[in-house]
Amino acid sequence: MTELIHGDCLDVLRSMPDCSVDAVVTDPPYGLSFMGKKWDYDVPSVEVWAECLRVLKPGGHLLAFAGTRTQHRMAVRIEDAGFEIRDMIAWVYGSGFPKSLNLKGEWQGWGTALKPALEPITVARKPLTGTVAENVMEWGTGGLNIDGCRVGTSGARFNGRNVDSDIYGKYGTSKPKEVYDYGRWPANLIHDGSEEVVGLFPDTKSGKMGPWNNRTTNGSPNGIYGKFDEEHPLSETYGDSGSAARFFYCAKASKRDRDEGNNHPTVKPTDLMRYLCRLVTPPDGTVLDPFMGSGSTGKAAALEGFSFIGIEREEEYCEIAKARIKHAQQ
Repeated sequence: MTELIHGDCLDVLRSMPDCSVDAVVTDPPYGLSFMGKKWDYDVPSVEVWAECLRVLKPGGHLLAFAGTRTQHRMAVRIEDAGFEIRDMIAWVYGSGFPKSLNLKGEWQGWGTALKPALEPITVARKPLTGTVAENVMEWGTGGLNIDGCRVGTSGARFNGRNVDSDIYGKYGTSKPKEVYDYGRWPANLIHDGSEEVVGLFPDTKSGKMGPWNNRTTNGSPNGIYGKFDEEHPLSETYGDSGSAARFFYCAKASKRDRDEGNNHPTVKPTDLMRYLCRLVTPPDGTVLDPFMGSGSTGKAAALEGFSFIGIEREEEYCEIAKARIKHAQQ
């Protein structure tokens, strides 16, 4: 199910029922007056985030991009609306261009700005109903899809679907005997794989670690911190080598991200938005984007098999989003 709504997000959100969406993934205005756009004069208000909180199911996550200069205002307003701030993901890229005023005369070589190479993403969660386990059982929300977002995995499968983390159900007796290239735990840093970014990471080599159930923690006998399952896919980790960038998820940008005549100035890579939607949305869940823009979140949600509700005030961008999401669904 996909629903695209042309209108002011606050008005539209107020018309939506309580606890009706599973996740909010959005790239809202940064409050930087970007390219002189009126819609970017300020970060969203507390009232907007409060409505997002209301329509989210308990334990539902919010992922919101921000600018480095206004991240503090974005996070504070999200928190003031009632969200719990859980983390911040850094989106690191190599395509930024410094908007600096070069000084002359005696101050030759000095400027007024750094080269932009990072955008923070606030990770917030609606308060739980009871414990995490109780909330997940009742609402299906509250956890992060760790196994579905592991770094370096080539697609481990279980019962025809991506392997889910324990938060969405134990493996039980039917767990797979062979799961290959399971991947590393997802980190709060994502990069675009550009030479400029990868070149910042050193070359490293990681050694092979034996079965976890034979290991000790800080010299303590095994069992004090819980016994690990030797048949679990992570019971043995194989070493590798290369750029340390391999430890973090790589979301490459592509020219296709501006397909269907997309001229939105802040479009995000589809791979990045797919990863973020997958991280916080339970199977068959609904993703909400109250600042839809050209529909990058909606396109990502469609490709991941999620339902999507998008709200956009500018009619031009609504039409672009409609075309991009339709193309992804086909």
